[in-house]
Amino acid sequence: MSSPAAPALQIQQPVTTSSRRPALILLAIIFAAVYLGSVFSPPLLDDADSTHAEAAREMLARGDYVTLHVNGIRYLEKAPLPYWLVAGSYRLFGVNEFAARLPTALAVLLLAWLGMAWGERAFGERTGIYAGLFVLTSAGVYLFTRIFIPDVLLSLLIAASLYFLLTALELRPAAWRWYAGYACVALAVLAKGLVALVFVGMPALIYLAITGEWRRWREVRLLSGLALFFAIAAPWHILAGLRNHGFFWFYFVNEHFLRFLGERYPKDYNKLPAALYWSLHLVWLFPWSFYLPSLVRNAVRDVKDRSAGAEDTRQRFAARTRLLCWIWAGLVLLFFAISTNQEYYTFPAYLPLLLLLADAVARDERQENGRGWLIGSSAAIALVSLVAGAALLAGLWYSRHLPYAPDIGAVLAKHNMAADTLSMSHALDLSAESFAALRLPAILAVLALVFTPLLSLGLRLRRRSYPATWALAAGMALLLFAAHIALGRFGPYMSSKALAQRIAAQEKPGDEVMIYGDQAFGSSLLFYLQRPIRLVNGRTTSMWFGSTFPDVPKIFLDDNDLLREWNGSGRVFLFVPGYEKARVDALLPQKHVVAEVSGKFVYSNRF
Repeated sequence: MSSPAAPALQIQQPVTTSSRRPALILLAIIFAAVYLGSVFSPPLLDDADSTHAEAAREMLARGDYVTLHVNGIRYLEKAPLPYWLVAGSYRLFGVNEFAARLPTALAVLLLAWLGMAWGERAFGERTGIYAGLFVLTSAGVYLFTRIFIPDVLLSLLIAASLYFLLTALELRPAAWRWYAGYACVALAVLAKGLVALVFVGMPALIYLAITGEWRRWREVRLLSGLALFFAIAAPWHILAGLRNHGFFWFYFVNEHFLRFLGERYPKDYNKLPAALYWSLHLVWLFPWSFYLPSLVRNAVRDVKDRSAGAEDTRQRFAARTRLLCWIWAGLVLLFFAISTNQEYYTFPAYLPLLLLLADAVARDERQENGRGWLIGSSAAIALVSLVAGAALLAGLWYSRHLPYAPDIGAVLAKHNMAADTLSMSHALDLSAESFAALRLPAILAVLALVFTPLLSLGLRLRRRSYPATWALAAGMALLLFAAHIALGRFGPYMSSKALAQRIAAQEKPGDEVMIYGDQAFGSSLLFYLQRPIRLVNGRTTSMWFGSTFPDVPKIFLDDNDLLREWNGSGRVFLFVPGYEKARVDALLPQKHVVAEVSGKFVYSNRF
């Protein structure tokens, strides 16, 4: 236990590599290839991606930075910081996909940089490089930054706040670190709400209680720090409450507490089965999650060493970083195991877990008795990768005589997307025939899965640990690059940009554009047409609360309203998702098909 009079700690610097500059260059190349290359394509996807991008566009167009709007309807369920950042990006670069995605890509870069800086300070240069490398090449970090959601920004701000907490306790001078931590917590609240207080406050309190640092409470500048916190976080909440009747109930009670309990209205979130919830983290942190045995082994050894009094002053920051990361990651995972959840909700646990894994790998690389654990994990990665590569090869072989499908949606299986709100549910639509449209990314993925894990294993067997880790990371970067190409092929299926372009090419002043059903299934029309769209039977999900205000625009229609408009004198373009086609066909026997892409249709009442 440290005391208030403990001297400033000099952080131990373990044995370093002689290749820091080349490593930084390689990290920059990986970021550019995997993340910067992804900001330009594919088109914005329907549902959350384009809905959030549209909210930022309407924020800029209206000049209203307090009340979010989507399709002219108040959109009050989200905190504003991500939309402020994207609106600023629009102002600099114009309203386009690049500007919408750039803040997310930069957040990934900063998260990797923070992991690298923290890992180097706590554990040494090699661990720092590995921490940044693991962030940039983990499957979940890539997958859950393909859409405009705030979770990577939230994770960055939570991590920065806890980093400032730990360094304020260990290093001098500390005052600015405390205030930086309070500012980061406030920004995290503006990124995704009160959950940020839980994911900073609870790990901090548990850490302080375990280490005995709570005795230094006078140093934390509580009053001035809280004043800074409220100065940053409170104004938007107060203004939003004053401008929007019912905001406090809807935002704090419905969107926070009732969502946690699974009672949020309207209910549009699922909860993963427990076994799937926990096991999927092996996928989200792949391939580095397979080094979990080394992490557990080192953790058990650390506990034994601590109980034997083996910890010394030089190792304190490293030991306390490990302790904080375990508490932090564990609390996030347990929180969402209880709450309603989607796959990406546990994103704030990724950095502490990757820091711990980077530390475990680097430690075992330096120790002779750790080689066997690394070789075993590398062999497991190679085995799983070979199985996945074999499955891809089988798909390629099966589709070798099938024609290339310009529209991949035509050769995908179709499950009930209307009843499925999980973010990764599009994976259920993959079919063998779809490989005819995915040959190039599938071939690249096979190369990444078959050769680089075997190369990494071979290098570990030859005691070349550092190149072995980089070989595996390079293969993962290639795999993510292939995933980006594949995502581009799925663009017409997961986005309605092509249909928006067909409408824009034909519409004239006075024409109406409508979506049949939930707006989420065609929300990219809003972004690309940049005009109000009327909703038939669409007063659902995120449109519900905003539709209760007296100034709501007249965009909500029912079937009778649609029939009246359809048989009127004006031209109507009606977007119809595949799951609503049978109902619309029965309702509107007289219609013209303007466009059809991946099972989504645009009908019109006249040419």
